[in-house]
Amino acid sequence: MGSQVSMDVGAVHVVIVGGGFGGIAAASQLQVLNIPFVLVDMKDSFHHNVAALRASVESGFAKKTFISYSVTFKENFRQGLVVEIDLKNQTVLLEDGEALSFTYLILATGSTGLFPGKFNQVSSQQMAIQAYEDMVTQVQCAQSIVVIGGGSAGVEMAAEIKTEYPEKEVTLIHSRMALADKELLPCVRQEVKEILLRKGVQLLLSERVSNLEALPLNKHREHITVQTDKGTEVAANLVIACSGIKINSLAYRSAFGDQLASDGALRVNEYLQVEGYSHIYAIGDCADVREPKMAYHASLHASVAVANIVNSMKQRPLKAYKPGSLTFLLAMGRNDGVGQISGFYVGRLMVRLAKSRDLLGGFTQSSIPVDHSQPGSPSGSGTCCLRNTSHSVPSDLGPSMTANKAQVTSLPSSLAKKEKQKILRILKGFCVCECVKVNAINLKRSLFF
Repeated sequence: MGSQVSMDVGAVHVVIVGGGFGGIAAASQLQVLNIPFVLVDMKDSFHHNVAALRASVESGFAKKTFISYSVTFKENFRQGLVVEIDLKNQTVLLEDGEALSFTYLILATGSTGLFPGKFNQVSSQQMAIQAYEDMVTQVQCAQSIVVIGGGSAGVEMAAEIKTEYPEKEVTLIHSRMALADKELLPCVRQEVKEILLRKGVQLLLSERVSNLEALPLNKHREHITVQTDKGTEVAANLVIACSGIKINSLAYRSAFGDQLASDGALRVNEYLQVEGYSHIYAIGDCADVREPKMAYHASLHASVAVANIVNSMKQRPLKAYKPGSLTFLLAMGRNDGVGQISGFYVGRLMVRLAKSRDLLGGFTQSSIPVDHSQPGSPSGSGTCCLRNTSHSVPSDLGPSMTANKAQVTSLPSSLAKKEKQKILRILKGFCVCECVKVNAINLKRSLFF
């Protein structure tokens, strides 16, 4: 696929429902290819929710995690809530009555969950940022904090709190014995546990909170008692729940009843087309694909969906999506982390370089073409990273060590050359921040690995 589609695209119009990682990836590629589109989201800004947990504990961080859609996509963005999809007339109806016609539809509605891990509500950028600043205040006021849920969000939340406020008491309650996501290697899950213990997090494992509905979530109180199904009681000043992620099917549920999986995701074929509809694609969390629900998977889906829209326009064979080996990096505070890439364990150094320090701020910035001269862009001065810093290697690693050298020397020697190149390409996509308007080739090659 080149940098533009040379054929006449006047009769083509794409509507993208949802402005998360998959939606903005698809919109960015369509914009570069000069294919008419409209991106719809109920918020006015893209939320880099990979960094949401740090924004909950570090004052001033939240403003670095929101990027205005209108600055990025200008007249190609509509803020609104989708209330109906009319399949017969090929229109998307918004709550304010506007009807958006489409020849191709990309559904990228993502998932919903509890704040602060997710922010799913009609809101302005200013209101969203203030919500996270208010959360920081709640954390600062509390001396004893309980985090409920030991999946990836829960363990990262506990680690972020103890990193920023080591003097606070943090208890993590999880209903299972092993922490983090079940798809991860046992050694990765064990290292997650050891990192939390080293930071001083108290763990209550194989216990389920029994009075969750009665607890005041995200609000500082003088006395809160958290109870478990095994009779344990934990005194706290603040309770944060990090569980209950659900597919956001509200926009399409009534239109695609026969195509819904049990969790509300849309059944798709190998080309990511919704079953029975060659002009409608589902990407990201709302696509029923057998793989973990992750931001970079959504970006991969977007690349395939856009490629297939172009292929359909040019009457070429479609591109199949093939799930690959799991890549999963857990940021356990800004200076620690663990994960795996293509089935191989990666430790603190690589995860720190790739994710923990800025939580993929550079990855997001390079994923979205931004006009830095416009107000509301993340860095008006032209600085390319959401944290307004470069991705230089930390000084404690030594002045002669480059990021690539650190990555190469950490890879298993048994890996084939092709596999090593793939891993380094993935890490480059995480680490390198390019302040340019990316074209479709770069998106496909470097970002949507």
